[in-house]
Amino acid sequence: MTANGIAQLSLNQKTLNRYSLPAAVAECVRAGIPAMGLWREPVQQHGVTEAAELVRSNGLRVSSLCRGGFLTTDSPEERAAALRDNRLAIDEAAQLGAPCLVLVVGGLPNGSKDLAGARRRVVDTLAELAPYAERRGVRLALEALHPMYCADRAVLSTLEQALDIADPFPENQVGVVVDTFHVWWDPKLFEQIERAGSRIASFQVCDWLTPLPADVLLGRGMMGDGHIDFPPIREAVRRAGYTGDTEVEIFNDEVWATPADKVVDTMIERYLHLV
Repeated sequence: MTANGIAQLSLNQKTLNRYSLPAAVAECVRAGIPAMGLWREPVQQHGVTEAAELVRSNGLRVSSLCRGGFLTTDSPEERAAALRDNRLAIDEAAQLGAPCLVLVVGGLPNGSKDLAGARRRVVDTLAELAPYAERRGVRLALEALHPMYCADRAVLSTLEQALDIADPFPENQVGVVVDTFHVWWDPKLFEQIERAGSRIASFQVCDWLTPLPADVLLGRGMMGDGHIDFPPIREAVRRAGYTGDTEVEIFNDEVWATPADKVVDTMIERYLHLV
């Protein structure tokens, strides 16, 4: 394993979900990983200013901040609260030096079956947030989630849908996330990656396991443990012009219960050989 081989590898904080931010930073330093994808809740618990200093003082860069979004509410009060929280998330990303804020746009409001209306509200709310993000030097990154999450987490289910929403905005305001767990199955994936081009703001990898656990949020596996063929996707992202970090983001109880050094060492080995 060489330093150059992992020069664009990023540890998403969720992969070490049961460890503190300082512990995750220490693992990156130990293993020579140069970047981290951060999550708002543990960053807030540590303190945003303190987190920014911790990362910078250890020579790491922030590849993304997760997450903003949840923009689909049909309640005026909840919409105002969502706007406030997303502006705060943008401020946090700017302070941390994160180039993008990942947006999980939200599912159907309680009791609603109006999918088209929920998607329209994403567009309307994004139009209010995008100029603010540009002023703060942060790009909003729309993440399409697998269709099984459409009702409760993200009414954007394909990269094509995410790009349709992003296209009217300047590229420096709104980009997209290519997350292998969510998009590997899509028959239009490679043409949409090519279409995305410089709108790709983040590239995240993990594997798709079967059978999925009862809590499907925890069905993300270590690369090589599931069904995804990573090299063609990685090559398509590269050909599209993406030169940023590759984040490994895993939600999995077994991974979370494994000692951090073993998780990180396995992650590096699989990244080098499979991604």
